[in-house]
Amino acid sequence: MASRRRVAVMINLQRPVVYHHQVVAGIERYARKSGRWQVLINPFPQLDLKAGRKAPRVDGIIGRLTLEVVTLARKAGVPMVNVKLNARVRSVPSVLHDPDESGRMAARHLQARGFRNFAYVGFARDEGSRRQLAAMRGVLSEAGFNCSAFWASQRYSTKVSNWLRFRQELDQWISGWSTPIGVFVSHDLLCRHVATACLNHGLEVPFDVAMVGSHNEPVVCRAEPTLSSIDFGFERIGYHAAELLDQLMDGAPEPAEPIYLPPAELVPRQSTDVVSVDDPLVSKALRYIMEHSHKSIGVKDVASHVGTTRRTLLRSFQKHLGQTVDHFISRLRHERVRRVLVESDEPLKIIAQESGFRDATELCKTFRRIEGITPSEYRKLRTGRRS
Repeated sequence: MASRRRVAVMINLQRPVVYHHQVVAGIERYARKSGRWQVLINPFPQLDLKAGRKAPRVDGIIGRLTLEVVTLARKAGVPMVNVKLNARVRSVPSVLHDPDESGRMAARHLQARGFRNFAYVGFARDEGSRRQLAAMRGVLSEAGFNCSAFWASQRYSTKVSNWLRFRQELDQWISGWSTPIGVFVSHDLLCRHVATACLNHGLEVPFDVAMVGSHNEPVVCRAEPTLSSIDFGFERIGYHAAELLDQLMDGAPEPAEPIYLPPAELVPRQSTDVVSVDDPLVSKALRYIMEHSHKSIGVKDVASHVGTTRRTLLRSFQKHLGQTVDHFISRLRHERVRRVLVESDEPLKIIAQESGFRDATELCKTFRRIEGITPSEYRKLRTGRRS
């Protein structure tokens, strides 16, 4: 039997972020499938490379690679794969998330909700942020829209003086907005800080400011108001990076260009649960529906709240949104059900009650018609859990 390959994984798991943990999970999933890997979490593989024969051998390295590690590994003939976009050594094979496509996804998502004003928040001197903004502006410019930008220091929260400067500059920037506005933010925690600043300015999320974050960090995104976010599918990056490393250890040639994997999906939550329209009647109706779609409401209830007739409301919805009131209510309820199925262990009976359905039977029938599978199958597919 061939000896097991010792692979050093150079990723800091002490940082409780989705990127680090999911990439390692993908690497370990490939290792289990391969059956010939020994995965070694090693933040400093250069120590073993420097020691040479005196240290346990290293057959391959995968992770956020530094120039020192790359230089020593090249000298020792050890194959490597990088998985970190920013500050990468350009000559090293890389499997990376695609920041360009995430910028386009966010722009289209906000555009589809009727916004005409747009903004972006990212980190200064960050390649991913620069590329997200460029891709977002590319989509918006084709439709005749502009997009302003705010650059935060990556050390904005490392000390009190940095934090005060960040808040002051952010507040000044927000003061110049024309609302309603759609905002894309490069990281979810930064998005949460922007949301708080908006609330301090008296701006409501999502009615005045709709927001999309990045990375789909569960703890950050699920606080109120919950944040829509780009899920990059970092586990796939870890898996494909490990697969590439295995090929390199078998003697395959290095790919000439980095391999970019598109985001898995944009996960919609409360921060973009809105449609921006100029008509005051429709705008008031939308706000009422979004605040009450978890209850058993219909066209009559909405018309009564906005002080108009059922016929006028239906005509206004068709004119400005191209859809019926019932369709809009159903869409919101369905998005809520999908979100709760993934983010909680609530039984279908409770989800139905909290989403405006009469009972679990009606929920299941509606869900299967739209998705083609049952809620239980959807939950198992997305999370591995059963309802």
